[in-house]
Amino acid sequence: MNDFENIKLSKQLFNAISELGFTKMTPIQKESYSVIRSGKDVVGIAQTGTGKTLAYMLPVLQDLKYSNQINPRILILVPTRELVLQLVEQINSYTPYVSIRTVGVYGGTNINTQKQIVAEGCDILVATPGRLYDLAASGVLQLKSIGKLVIDEVDVMLDLGFRKQLTDIFILLPEKRQNLMFSATMTEEVDELINAFFILPEKISIALSGTPLDNIHQSAYQVENFFTKVNMLNFLLKDKEKFSKTLIFVSTKKNADLVFENMEEIFGNEMCIIHSNKAQNYRIRSIKQFEEGKNRIIIATDVIARGLDLDNISHVISFDVPAFPENYMHRIGRTGRAEKQGESILFFTEKEIAKKEAIEDLMNRKIEMIDFPEEVEISNELSPDEKPILRESFPGKNVRRKKQGSAFHEKSEKNTKTNQGGSYLRKKKKYKNPLTRGDKVANRRNKKKK
Repeated sequence: MNDFENIKLSKQLFNAISELGFTKMTPIQKESYSVIRSGKDVVGIAQTGTGKTLAYMLPVLQDLKYSNQINPRILILVPTRELVLQLVEQINSYTPYVSIRTVGVYGGTNINTQKQIVAEGCDILVATPGRLYDLAASGVLQLKSIGKLVIDEVDVMLDLGFRKQLTDIFILLPEKRQNLMFSATMTEEVDELINAFFILPEKISIALSGTPLDNIHQSAYQVENFFTKVNMLNFLLKDKEKFSKTLIFVSTKKNADLVFENMEEIFGNEMCIIHSNKAQNYRIRSIKQFEEGKNRIIIATDVIARGLDLDNISHVISFDVPAFPENYMHRIGRTGRAEKQGESILFFTEKEIAKKEAIEDLMNRKIEMIDFPEEVEISNELSPDEKPILRESFPGKNVRRKKQGSAFHEKSEKNTKTNQGGSYLRKKKKYKNPLTRGDKVANRRNKKKK
């Protein structure tokens, strides 16, 4: 049975969806379709990997009629360049049989090239906030025709500090528009944004962020330190058949690079890395090679990998424990998609136990512990973050001087000078204060007496 037959969908859209192999609607897709088509503002909360993109794009595309106008009518904001490219590709896959023009713009590339593309006209504009505002401020991009605004992965956008850009963009948009916001978590900052700019939004919440996905098997290893974690990765990933497509999460860019450098000798041709310090072309190429199976291992930071639609991932390995337990849910949501069985492995040190327990409290479930393998070497080497911070001491600073003995010499002449208040005051003291009118009269009288 095809769920999409039960909703009002044009023949062109239905055929495209069918060719992509979609037959069963996810809960967020079922709940959102009619509400979005009603024209209400909508806030959708659903985990990563639950089909949020199709949930808002289907009703938007169903109501988008043909037009040859230059200015875009649909604006979709996403936090990263990778998501812009992915979303444009997905929308194009939904619209091969309809005349819809979709354009993506993002920072890190030549803005003049994007000005030319925008000037040619489009129906749907997918953008990162910073580049969108730059294009609008230049006058090339007109936002007066925007009828629907979609903000995807809004919690990540706010984490990245895009609050001001979002506010500036809202001011440029027509007041009469439909607002659609989708996020994996509901934070206070997200709530403030909704209260400020949305009009009585309909909230649709599917699978709270603390609800673990049932088709993902979760396990954990307690590991001594950073480089022992690297040894553990090398040990596990030697099984190429089992770890056929592995996504490794590392919290910081610096540590992600360090992991890559220490694994490159063994898995150099099988692995790639993405984070915001990598060049755009390198990141695009890395994701493409991972998707095509040319690389079976990809190392990524949380922000860059958030929202990326990476298929058939056999394992998600959390090299470290994320600072926020919700981010762990986003990580493991990369595997076990489309009702397939997924595997999640967490590495944690003694210092990370509290953060691991916070994740378990959020899920209301314990992560299965696995004994540390004897074959893995425990390293004594420490990473830069693990090394103790050496604080230099300055003898004499904030220390009382002891009473000097007879050997203590008197100050030299040059050191006995006192502060005279600068050259201006020294010059001023050479001259007497100006005489007042009374002084002048007194002087004349004194001269007469003489």
